[in-house]
Amino acid sequence: MSGTEHRAGFISLVGRPNAGKSTLTNALVGQKVAITSAKPQTTRHTIRGIVNRPDSQLILVDTPGLHRPRTLLGQRLNDLVATTLAEVDAVGFCIPANEKIGPGDRFIAQQLSRLRKKPLIAVVTKTDLVDRAALTEQLLAVTALGTETLGSAGWEEIVPVSAAGGFQTDIVAEVFSKHMPLSPVLYPDGELTDEPEAVMVAELVREAALEGVRDELPHSLAVVVEEMIPREGRTAENPLLDVHVNLYVERSSQKAIIIGKGGARLRDVGTTARHGIEALLGTRVFLDLHVKIAKDWQRDPKQLGRLGF
Repeated sequence: MSGTEHRAGFISLVGRPNAGKSTLTNALVGQKVAITSAKPQTTRHTIRGIVNRPDSQLILVDTPGLHRPRTLLGQRLNDLVATTLAEVDAVGFCIPANEKIGPGDRFIAQQLSRLRKKPLIAVVTKTDLVDRAALTEQLLAVTALGTETLGSAGWEEIVPVSAAGGFQTDIVAEVFSKHMPLSPVLYPDGELTDEPEAVMVAELVREAALEGVRDELPHSLAVVVEEMIPREGRTAENPLLDVHVNLYVERSSQKAIIIGKGGARLRDVGTTARHGIEALLGTRVFLDLHVKIAKDWQRDPKQLGRLGF
């Protein structure tokens, strides 16, 4: 194939919180680059997953879920999405097959209608959770949403997918590729993400900390990697990386939830996160976790800045 036939570009995956964006990113890339959780609002950074295909390279931008903001953090996350959308070549709007279209989806569709001349592709996710009749009904509802908000042309394409089951992920990649500009590769072969390692490590700790806790916590948890340094005195054959991480919550009651009885829960978080970090970095890790209180940090501009937002 000649270089002129190769396509490459950026696709932003948007959708309301917990619409399956991170799971789809990971399925397309073939490796975990975005944290997933059953809790809404787990994605805080625009994680880029890189999909290398014979005829194209897709750079997936996994944004936070677009939502009507209630806090300064919420507004900043929405601003981050708006900035991202302005810079990508196409947008994939993720809508779960197992949930009726609601005000959140309509809000996002309205935002997308402002993007002029940008391919908007509706991706109906989580198809493994519904039967064929329910899927048909949802596809019709998604089609109607497109004509309602975008005019008679509607969505560029509608693709049903199950990232968890591997159903049609290759078709999603094909559809996205088709709408990319002609371009040589934008990232070296073999790269899967351009996220700094510290950000990936923080995300793995956050994912482990969010497992099985009450709904109020995701919004209130921020994770900061303070340092990652090789342990002194170790041989090249037996290295160890010391990773020091602070978990910030807003109230002492939340701190108690994360730590658990006698520190049991925090130990479990550490074990789960350490396995993920060692797989990511390819080296043994000593993970040191500390839980701290940053009162009402989501509403405080200074603290938001300090925590990386």
